[in-house]
Amino acid sequence: MQQYVGELVDLTDPALNRLDDLSVEEARARILAGDPEAVRAIGGSFAIVAREGETVRMARSLDRPVRYFLAKKVAGPALIVADRIDAIHGWLKAQGLDDQFHPNYTRMVPAHYITTIRIVGCPDPSPSYRRFIVPRPGLLPPDVDTIGRAYIGALANEVGTWLRRLPADAPVGVSFSGGIDSGSVFLVAAHVMRTLGLNLGRLKAFTLDAGGGPDLAQARAFLDAVDLGLFLETVEADATTLDANEVIRITEDYKSLDVECATMGLALLRGIRARYPDWRFLMDGDGGDENLKDYPIEENPELTIRSVVNNPLLYQEGWGVETMKHSLTYSGGLSRSYVRTYAPARHLDFESFSPYTRPALVELAASLPWDALTGYDIDRLYALKGAIVASGVRAVTGMEMPVFTKRRFQHGAIEADAMRRVLPWSEAEYRRRFLALYT
Repeated sequence: MQQYVGELVDLTDPALNRLDDLSVEEARARILAGDPEAVRAIGGSFAIVAREGETVRMARSLDRPVRYFLAKKVAGPALIVADRIDAIHGWLKAQGLDDQFHPNYTRMVPAHYITTIRIVGCPDPSPSYRRFIVPRPGLLPPDVDTIGRAYIGALANEVGTWLRRLPADAPVGVSFSGGIDSGSVFLVAAHVMRTLGLNLGRLKAFTLDAGGGPDLAQARAFLDAVDLGLFLETVEADATTLDANEVIRITEDYKSLDVECATMGLALLRGIRARYPDWRFLMDGDGGDENLKDYPIEENPELTIRSVVNNPLLYQEGWGVETMKHSLTYSGGLSRSYVRTYAPARHLDFESFSPYTRPALVELAASLPWDALTGYDIDRLYALKGAIVASGVRAVTGMEMPVFTKRRFQHGAIEADAMRRVLPWSEAEYRRRFLALYT
């Protein structure tokens, strides 16, 4: 019988891991052991691959996309792991194996799971998964003030951990719209910096104005209400320079809302980079909507109030691994769509941080008694995020946070007709243009 020799090609960059209290090698050992509780205890942002013999295990945090591809070689299979599809394709091309490649044959490691693959040859066994982020129903009572204090308290802990890791004089920016998520991140960051005795002059709130959008006025109103208007810095972008084809190439995805969001994100980051060539560290509120289920159910025909309430991690993970609707190529939920934040930041050499994606925040939010809080009423669900976050910000910082109606980033940064002119295509067309990169 042919004895195959499996090869692992790890193209992930270990220097991108930001671990709170472990070395990368210690974290890798935990992932290799496959113990979910030990992996859950890994703090920070990570994407780690570990191998022993024919067994490869991979795990990542919500903010770090990881993809893999299994190639066939004469000596045996080769598992290529990277944060980007084009990196996998580039390796295969250099090895003369690109005739095996199609982007739809790549797979995404789902966030919050240890993914195990055995590289043993043909036939190739399917991956197996063990969850390490676990909702714990009943963790908190159905009381908005109690939940808010715990939730924003956890946010403050994550922000403090991140800030303490930065160089003492490094400027810190917040991608800021004046909405609940970016607003709470900014206020908590300012509070934590004061508490730690850090120079508040390092902090800025960057707001994108790509032409006629309502976010700039909202951002001003938010910061003026808390007497912090001096921290606002507007970043202008010329809508005629926005290029959806470039965004599709950078994000390697085609979902319309994510392409739109990433287009605005890239414009904001490009404006910051042009003004501040050495700026590196940015915070944002990505993940806040997903944690507290703040998406319009009526816009998705697959959803009902019951499916949203009864699936604790629906918006973070999609329908979940080993379900009919789970995409092996793209995972689901924010596990997939975080690329809209990650890829533009990496492209322009920023280090971004979304505290709402950290396990403590995700797990706490997924453990809320959603049925008791909402009574399966859509209006009660929509009102919850503002009430919880505002209450928590008040308890932790002493500030009264303004709460404005939810609006997506791309809908606030630019006037609606102007966005349609810049991003005119259907999702099917975005997908065609992405696949055309490899034809």
